[in-house]
Amino acid sequence: MTITSTSDIRASFPALARTHNNQLVAYFDGPGGTQVPQQVVEAMNDYLYNHNANTHWAYPTSEETDAALAQARQTCADLLNASPGEIAFGANMTTLTFHLARALGLQYGSGDEIIVTELDHHANVAPWQRLSVERGVRVKTVKLVTETGQLDWVGFEQSVSTKTKLIAIGAASNALGTINDVRRAIEMARSVGALVFVDAVHYAPHALVDVQALECDFLAMSAYKFYGPHVGVLFGKHTLLESIDFPKLIPAPDAAPENVETGTQNQEGMVGAGAAVDFLASLATGESRRARLSAAYRELHLRSSELTRRLWNGLSSLKGVRLYGPAPDVPRTPTVAFTVDGVASTEVSRRLASRGLFLSHGDFYAATVVERFGLGDEGLVRAGCACYTTEDEVERLIEGVAEIAK
Repeated sequence: MTITSTSDIRASFPALARTHNNQLVAYFDGPGGTQVPQQVVEAMNDYLYNHNANTHWAYPTSEETDAALAQARQTCADLLNASPGEIAFGANMTTLTFHLARALGLQYGSGDEIIVTELDHHANVAPWQRLSVERGVRVKTVKLVTETGQLDWVGFEQSVSTKTKLIAIGAASNALGTINDVRRAIEMARSVGALVFVDAVHYAPHALVDVQALECDFLAMSAYKFYGPHVGVLFGKHTLLESIDFPKLIPAPDAAPENVETGTQNQEGMVGAGAAVDFLASLATGESRRARLSAAYRELHLRSSELTRRLWNGLSSLKGVRLYGPAPDVPRTPTVAFTVDGVASTEVSRRLASRGLFLSHGDFYAATVVERFGLGDEGLVRAGCACYTTEDEVERLIEGVAEIAK
């Protein structure tokens, strides 16, 4: 199987032609949202220009909309190795998670327990913590081991009991790049009959998800983290989605997955999410969409791993630069978090931006991670490599940080 070269991939992204202070912009802000290829925007434009309508009515544009949304579900299902009836859309992962948590919470009460982790984005913490207020559920929190940037798995196992109803875990940390052993968490959940919710927002852009192999109950991701528009995607086992009492209007559909979705959806966003998956699949050859995705992800992982190693080694060699999270020799995403001694993270980001290097800073809604490292309001600087990142851009970043660290 062949895969598209980085230079050809870059040709699909008009944003990469942008300059700042007479320098081409290098986008290292992908963990907060990637740039969007032309194919995705064109698919959304085509829908809005030529097929725009509401759903389930007996005229052409409405029927075309139904077909387009069905295709989007099928395409996202192929990305996750799921079925289209298990794919629901929403405004974003946070909104979907709150919605699911409140619906599941109707079954929980005092004496029931939910497990979350310190490593997670708060979108996979706050919705479950809210159930302690609304339903009297006890929420346990698994600790982060700051020395390794990984979870305390011994403590994790000790937290699981017959009272555990759900484990909420991130597949990867959006702050540190840590990849968690989700399968291990699922096995712990199964031992006590608990459900598992997986936040794959930071994982799905970098590793191909297989919900059948994981055997997770729910999994959420965000299309704008893998070259799509701002829309959230929720996988749920079909039998579970059918059985949950989601808040809904009486005339709205009762069958999954539409029973999860409240009101008229961001239909052009759903089309765009499918187009983003097709963009990734187009980067490689194969007999099916899933096969093409597998080949593309495999090669992109190799490329990003080399870039991450180069970035990590380059930054770690600089005096006054501190890196956080696991080193490149353990499973991780191509996301590197760091600070520069004596320089606020906001200022680091501002100075790098003046060199055409766009990086995010702060806590990235993984506020507990920043708190555990004692970093205060300024938090971390975060650099993420995407499918369009080049070795030259990584070297530019290392040189930029070196100049600041002086």
